[in-house]
Amino acid sequence: MKITESQVRYVAELAHLQLSEEEVLRFTEELSAVLAYMEKLNELDTEGVEPMAQVLFEAEETATLREDVEHETLGSQMALANAPLAGSGYFKVPRVIER
Repeated sequence: MKITESQVRYVAELAHLQLSEEEVLRFTEELSAVLAYMEKLNELDTEGVEPMAQVLFEAEETATLREDVEHETLGSQMALANAPLAGSGYFKVPRVIER
């Protein structure tokens, strides 16, 4: 599947990115290559393969997942203690989206 320059520009606009012409061309090629690879992966026979949500299994001794343990929450005051700017119990940040 080939992605078009207009599709790259559309996605960039949705993400509020300003791309140069060189970047549009580069991303058109790179995204087309990614989609072509995905199409190639879709050709694999996955019949009988169980879907996985986690690559580690509980039964394996090499599993690195730890048990969930309840802890006391951090609390607003502690969380905001080193914030450059805070107010009303929240972090204050500069506006980054003007649209």
